[in-house]
Amino acid sequence: MQSANANPTKPYFFVGIGGSGMMPLAMILAGRGARVSGSDRALDQARLPAKFAALGALGIDLFAQDGSGITSADQIVIASAAIESTVADIVAADTVGAQRLSRAQLLAELFNASALPIGVAGTSGKSTVTGMIGWILQATGREPTVMNGAVMKNFVAPQAPFASALVGGGDAFVSEVDESDGSIALYRPRIAVLNNVSLDHKSLEELRTLFGDFARGAETVILNIGDAETAALAKSLAKPPVTFAVEGVADLVAENLAPEPFACSFDLVAGGVRHPVRLAVPGRHNVSNALAAIGAARAAGVPLAEAIEAIEGFVGLKRRFELVGEAGGVSVIDDFGHNPDKIAATLDTLHAFPGRLLVLFQPHGYGPLKVMRHELVAMFREKLAPDDLLVLPDPVYQGGTVTRAVTSADLIADIGGRARHIADRADAAAALVAEARAGDRIVVMGARDDTLSQLAADMLTHIARKDISLA
Repeated sequence: MQSANANPTKPYFFVGIGGSGMMPLAMILAGRGARVSGSDRALDQARLPAKFAALGALGIDLFAQDGSGITSADQIVIASAAIESTVADIVAADTVGAQRLSRAQLLAELFNASALPIGVAGTSGKSTVTGMIGWILQATGREPTVMNGAVMKNFVAPQAPFASALVGGGDAFVSEVDESDGSIALYRPRIAVLNNVSLDHKSLEELRTLFGDFARGAETVILNIGDAETAALAKSLAKPPVTFAVEGVADLVAENLAPEPFACSFDLVAGGVRHPVRLAVPGRHNVSNALAAIGAARAAGVPLAEAIEAIEGFVGLKRRFELVGEAGGVSVIDDFGHNPDKIAATLDTLHAFPGRLLVLFQPHGYGPLKVMRHELVAMFREKLAPDDLLVLPDPVYQGGTVTRAVTSADLIADIGGRARHIADRADAAAALVAEARAGDRIVVMGARDDTLSQLAADMLTHIARKDISLA
């Protein structure tokens, strides 16, 4: 099914094509027959070669980020938010007069033109809920198109190792929508899901406006009234939403949670009827995510029993509480946690079972660190157990201008206790490997840096050898 606004006769060029929001969009266009090419800093720096090999295998041409790939006014140039106007590709686009769109503008065009746009919003859980909805719809024969910011393990295959997108022929277009840059205002969902509202990139006042407008524009709204901010928003809607809550009062309620280290069972209560559910992903937060996905799937016409059966087969996303492996009695977990709510959910899930936590958290930028400083400090002070160890390297930095008003060292000084700043990431990882002993869980956390997964894998290897030299 071709979007009314996507023009398969026009060539698309993605500047920053390897980004988590850019790559799946490029894959969707390529899967729909459009001519797609792109460039990326990571490609120029010979980082993440497997990712670019996968794009090449889809017929996507890759260029150095030096302007050489943009030569015609016929090209539509898509730039990620991280790309500055001085980058050679953007200069080339302006020189030849090529049309320019942001990632969000193009995605919103495709999304809004679909027959059944399903938008997933909220500060935390967007990618997981998007993956869950996509899997339910696919498993029940509805062939959705899915746009995700994370690799969905259910859809990974030899020909799709980086399955953050799915291209289907059905009516549904399922996408997470981002509030961090305000682009959530571009989307017009028929079914809107709102998980939660908390600090990440913007103030609560801004978030209330953005999420409220998003919800009010949809035909059907699925809301987490277990979250105080979202519950308050629900009261402002003219049309009653479909509500969900973990151990609360709502249309969809989860009760009798029985957590396991890497799974969770619960009773789903809907319309007074109790249904047993066992998820293949752990944690109270994933129970909430499952309620959101089931609510959206029902709004899309999937019977409840089918939705439950399907979601039990959902195996999660890459970098979402992903067990990398175990060596010497030490488990290594790779996790996307980067804001207070996400990190707290992971720590709570792990603390439900015995074992010390050794946490490496790489902040995902100096700007977000400044915004979330006080909330991160309060969360770590509350959630870290007395024998846990937290190590922060410097924030991820991949080029461009940045104001370093708040640093990892500032955060550690505020947290105190068993928290250390080790500027170099390899040194920080080595310190945790040296500290690890049987029964510990090492957690590697952070966003906007795909190399964290390789770091976690390397740490596991070195634990097996107890070789602390990770430089």
